[in-house]
Amino acid sequence: MSFQELKTYKNPKNFRGRSVFMVQLWWLVYFFLFRPSPQIMYAWRRFLLRIFGAKIGTKVIIRPSAQITYPWKVKIGDYSWIGDEVVLYSLGNIEIGRNSVVSQRSYLAAATHDYSSKSFDIFSKNISIGSKCWLATDVYVGPGVSIGDGTVVGARSSVFKDLPSQKICVGNPAKPIKDRTSEK
Repeated sequence: MSFQELKTYKNPKNFRGRSVFMVQLWWLVYFFLFRPSPQIMYAWRRFLLRIFGAKIGTKVIIRPSAQITYPWKVKIGDYSWIGDEVVLYSLGNIEIGRNSVVSQRSYLAAATHDYSSKSFDIFSKNISIGSKCWLATDVYVGPGVSIGDGTVVGARSSVFKDLPSQKICVGNPAKPIKDRTSEK
């Protein structure tokens, strides 16, 4: 049986969405200006992301330890929060709605490899997180997943398939366990 032969691997044309120069420039800016910035400098980090093409809404809070692979493939709605050590592995587009929270150590992976391909082909699939969602600590969201508005995903859950709106979801794989109800 023959599995991947990595010497045959090639990135698809225009996979990064920008030139190699821009990718390297982003990593330098990230390393020297974004990551070491003090916690309170949210506007500074929003500015840096925006100049690299990210669509960042009003008063978005992004912690300096968050990692964004390609900012030009990220859109975050107004008043959303991106916690400490969150990874937005934005090889595909990642869209996060308004008033949503992605808590610490969560990982949103918008790409994967074709394990059946000899050349281990990589491909991206967009991720969409609705408005007023909460991804609790250490949630994994896989490529191509959509999470509906108002949904909560419990800590350490793994999301491999779309989740409906206004649900509480937990587990590996994450599944709805009850409705999310409004405040009293």
